[in-house]
Amino acid sequence: MLIPIIGWIIFGLIVGALARLIYPGRQNLGIVKTTLLGVVGSFVGGFLAFLLFGGSVMQASGWIGSIIGAVAVLAIATRWNRSPQQTMTH
Repeated sequence: MLIPIIGWIIFGLIVGALARLIYPGRQNLGIVKTTLLGVVGSFVGGFLAFLLFGGSVMQASGWIGSIIGAVAVLAIATRWNRSPQQTMTH
């Protein structure tokens, strides 16, 4: 039971770090939030794969789908956290 959880944590950290490298700009995320970004991105990528190809709704995705999902989550979170002054000047 512990080994799969450790695997998900390592997988999430790698995927989250890759998503942060791909997405432009500075993100103020620590190691825990980066890991959560990767894990959530994996499920978002799996959900997008479900919409496109069918299968199970709550499936995890592979590497590429996970990275795409994590970048999408990061983009949404970055836009969501902007203050009104930042959105008006950009």
